[in-house]
Amino acid sequence: MKITTRPLEEPVQLLDHRPDLVWLSPDRELAGFGRLKVFEPTTGRDRFERAATDFAQWVGAIEVDDRVGADVSGPLLFSSFAFDERTHETVLVVPEMIVGRAGGQWFFTSTGEADPGWLYHPSGTAEAPPARPRYAGSSIPDLSWLEAVDKALDRIEGGRLEKVVLARDYAVWSKGVFEPKRVLERLHRRFPGCFVFSVNGLVGASPELLVRLIGGAVESVTLAGSARRSPDPQLDEALARALLESEKDRREHMAAAASVERVLGEVCERLMRDPEPVLLDLANLRHLATRFRGKARDAHTALELAGRLHPTAAVGGTPTDLAVQTIRELEGMNRGRYAAPVGWSNRRGEGEFAIALRCAELSGARARLFAGAGIVAGSLPEDELEETRLKLEAMLDALGT
Repeated sequence: MKITTRPLEEPVQLLDHRPDLVWLSPDRELAGFGRLKVFEPTTGRDRFERAATDFAQWVGAIEVDDRVGADVSGPLLFSSFAFDERTHETVLVVPEMIVGRAGGQWFFTSTGEADPGWLYHPSGTAEAPPARPRYAGSSIPDLSWLEAVDKALDRIEGGRLEKVVLARDYAVWSKGVFEPKRVLERLHRRFPGCFVFSVNGLVGASPELLVRLIGGAVESVTLAGSARRSPDPQLDEALARALLESEKDRREHMAAAASVERVLGEVCERLMRDPEPVLLDLANLRHLATRFRGKARDAHTALELAGRLHPTAAVGGTPTDLAVQTIRELEGMNRGRYAAPVGWSNRRGEGEFAIALRCAELSGARARLFAGAGIVAGSLPEDELEETRLKLEAMLDALGT
């Protein structure tokens, strides 16, 4: 089998053709069509390394004619992992065709010499009327979730935990189908600096880069500690100052940043980080952020690094094993692929993975949304519930009319 990547002279409206797989970021746009190869998902802590090995063995046995030479040209593995190593929701797919942009270069990847002319013609698929989301319930009621937060605080105050992230889901339904194309377009317009993704029904716009490995350069961005935005400039500035000065939010953030620094410090010969948290502003929220940059000491793959990092304290807690066990005991739901790595990797082992946040599982006229909050000493259950409501607004807006 031969896989060919050739340049395209004109840009393509990717979402108009309703791709099966989507990855949109400021530097790269990718749309995958069909399934050339699907890898069987596995469980356990080494599932990331096994995915990297399986893909490397498969791609090593085929011929690649890459006439573009970008980090996303040639065959790509799109991955969306289960949060919990015990569950089987992981999706690992090599698309049959890929249309993409790397920097200013557009390209088309396919088996053989397939004609890309269809990319410049309308898809011919009529768009369904907008669907209005209607609340269908959560895995556990709000009161039970508040009680779970209170139990987590007891463990924190007892010295067993430093931090745990508790999430909740929010199921909605509609009289019409939730169109992934419309949802992705809305997310991309509202959050242009985020990683907008669609993999096997999981769609979202994540602001958090788990890891990027390109040419030996390693990057990561840790987010933890959140505050709402305000349309009033003076109030918005006051909210920003309050977040930067919040002892509780800084403590939550530093636990998350330390978990990333510990892992990347083991694999990077030079690791630099922001000396203090900075603000990352989004349309509806702002977060405390710490950026990391380094140079990989030895040969690693992006999938391997994603596996080493997951779950960071930003989505799991500290200490990791105890936090994950607490999540299993108290959340009352299966996270599925929420808060887990989602992204792509190339035939050289390079890649880019975000944490699947601000996301929803779409299934026709049904959708399941997710949001979480970091619980540390000093957290108030009611405030954490309100934080999840603010985070849910992004996907509810994207689903709505």
